[in-house]
Amino acid sequence: MTATPDTALDDIVPVADLTERLQGLLTWVETQLLSIDVAIQLGVILIAFLPALIFAPRLRKLLHEATKRWFTLAWVKRPVTALMVLMTPLAIYIVLTIARVTLGALDRPSAIVEAALSLLTAWLVIRAVTLVIRSKFWSAVAFYIAWPIAALDVFGLLDDVIAQLQTLAIPLGETDSGEPVQLTLLDVVRTLIYFGALFWAASFATKAIDRQLDKAEELSPAFRALISKTLGILLPVLALLIALQMAGFNLATLAIFSGAVGIGIGLGLQQTVSNFAAGFTLLADKSIKPGDAVEIDGTFGWVTGMQSRYVSIRTRDGTELLIPNDHFIMNGVVNWSKSDKIVRLHAPFGVSYATRDLEKVQALAIEAAKTVDRVVSDRDPVCNLMEFGDNSVNFDLRFWIKDPENGQSNVRSDVYMAIWDALHEADIEIPFPQRDIYIKQMPSNGGDEVGTPDA
Repeated sequence: MTATPDTALDDIVPVADLTERLQGLLTWVETQLLSIDVAIQLGVILIAFLPALIFAPRLRKLLHEATKRWFTLAWVKRPVTALMVLMTPLAIYIVLTIARVTLGALDRPSAIVEAALSLLTAWLVIRAVTLVIRSKFWSAVAFYIAWPIAALDVFGLLDDVIAQLQTLAIPLGETDSGEPVQLTLLDVVRTLIYFGALFWAASFATKAIDRQLDKAEELSPAFRALISKTLGILLPVLALLIALQMAGFNLATLAIFSGAVGIGIGLGLQQTVSNFAAGFTLLADKSIKPGDAVEIDGTFGWVTGMQSRYVSIRTRDGTELLIPNDHFIMNGVVNWSKSDKIVRLHAPFGVSYATRDLEKVQALAIEAAKTVDRVVSDRDPVCNLMEFGDNSVNFDLRFWIKDPENGQSNVRSDVYMAIWDALHEADIEIPFPQRDIYIKQMPSNGGDEVGTPDA
């Protein structure tokens, strides 16, 4: 028996079933969406925007004037400012609430208005929280995560979405009792949400503790930095563990990933982990601390901050150097102000061989150094004769300062200027390099080289 074209098409595409479903959809649209009740509710939602747009600016102006007049504290002004930003949607909410009560009193359906109110309520709460926190990151999280979840809950689709997320799972093995362990997409989403909230709380707590530590003058800068760095690492890790526990994730299954994590740390994160460990070592042994004057690789500067990965050093040129922590441990550092800020500097100079009284040169240099303000007075400068050089008799003036953080080249320059003035007043010559050339024999006309005897 030969199949007709209609029968063959029906075997490939269920035309009859699709036609029935389409007819049912059209019937639902005619009976539900095109009814007078739906039209009334949609009209009410649209009309609600008119009084909101009219009265919201006036209410915002009144709040603004009240804020300047009555609310002067910062913690009070921030919520009031957020309220002014939300004045228009709040006005829409008030109008929709009145409309819902009116429809209920008239015994008319109000399901669409109630859904709009639920969505608007969720948006208002999320928006108010982000305005108070004033964080672009959390505003984005609320817009892309929190509000869609609220919208799904309003329309009754949240349970279906959660069920679908639970079906997508990755097996992780079995527990000691033989129960299968799996990681669902819902577990991942819940963990991220919990961790985000707890991480924000941890960051807020860390900043609050840092502000209190800055006020504690009895604590050394190194100890304050150590506490801050420890909390900066410990609190986020604790937030992650709590988030995993709240999401129902079995922490015992972390052992499954221990090998992979160890390889990742050993290969990709080796330098990072080394800097973390070196940072704690620097703070624990107090080899350097914020405010120290240091010299590393020939560069002089001041330690302005110690982070988990690097140390920030500000040079005399105004540039900021970010040097990894392990560089200090492997290459060393000159700390000019670690235990005692009094340091000795050198100012080598030379005088002419025509100078007869070298002891006078020493006395003049010592007195010149004492005239510089930054040279300490309780430690006398010393001027030693170092060598008989090629062009001069060389001395080395050694003096002490107690503020190396204010620079060394500038105070050495002041000392040199004082030496220059003292020697010139005493009519003592400061020589410059010179060479004497002796010609034993002039070259002959034949072009013979100097010093070559005639044949």
